[in-house]
Amino acid sequence: MYSRILATGKYLPQRVLTNADLEKMVETTDEWIRTRTGIEHRHIAADDEATSDLAYQAALVAMRDAGLAPSDIDLVLVGTTTPDLIFPNVGCLVQEKLGIKTGCPAFSLEAACSGFIYGLVVADQFIRSGQVRRALVIGAETMSRIIDWKDRETCVLFGDGAGAVILEASEAPGIMYSTLGADGRYRELLYASSGVSLRQREGAALRMKGNEVFKVAVKTLENLVDDVVEKNKLEQGQIDWLIPHQANIRIISATAKRLKMPMERVILTVREHGNTSAASVPMALDTAIRDGRIERGDLLLLEAFGGGFTWGASLIRY
Repeated sequence: MYSRILATGKYLPQRVLTNADLEKMVETTDEWIRTRTGIEHRHIAADDEATSDLAYQAALVAMRDAGLAPSDIDLVLVGTTTPDLIFPNVGCLVQEKLGIKTGCPAFSLEAACSGFIYGLVVADQFIRSGQVRRALVIGAETMSRIIDWKDRETCVLFGDGAGAVILEASEAPGIMYSTLGADGRYRELLYASSGVSLRQREGAALRMKGNEVFKVAVKTLENLVDDVVEKNKLEQGQIDWLIPHQANIRIISATAKRLKMPMERVILTVREHGNTSAASVPMALDTAIRDGRIERGDLLLLEAFGGGFTWGASLIRY
């Protein structure tokens, strides 16, 4: 038994924050942001939009395209690091918004930018074990809620959004191989400065040591893609598309180089979306499916790296 991708969806808030806008808010320039990150603009959630609202809208698109009713969903899983509340979890909130009344499992998990990949792997295990037939997996974030808009090292990077994928049990290969990892020794390089059991006066602002994160991310992702290639005995050119976490164009380029993949075979949305944490991979996937680049039968490599540090990858036959 395999899990295959049945449908995808995404949602972006209406408000767009450009590099020119940021020039008026903090000491930076459009050129500095573009050359170092590849980002030109990002979407910001409205004051009355929560993470569950973004997740709900992305899920609606995926369910509509799959032709599914709420009763057809057996599992709701949301990867997020910016939940609406301490509890109920965002998965439960989305379950209620969608009108899923079957009593199916609904939960969230937090692995920062790797949250969607972690969720995809967990949902795949549910399907492979026969516990569920269809799973709704979402990556959703309102990163703007934890940004220090006076910190020019971080405020230029992040945006809000949500991406959704519906997995379905299949006898034909879909998710063929996955790997996850983490290393808590690097916690001080990328973190939110406050939480529930550990409160700080400054609030939950995102803090990052960018150069150090870059070095570890590149090395870790190189090892990650090497693992996928070796374990699956892949030859150069067999992977049709790389769908990476959209954090930084330099990190993405380094990963593509390791795979010996031309950038034309890499899905890039970082220019339009910025770093949307757990939402970036599913939104990039949806974008490329809808514009026709990704077609049925293509071999995809999804990968992500995030605070924790956490990382993960999935090799998928679409």
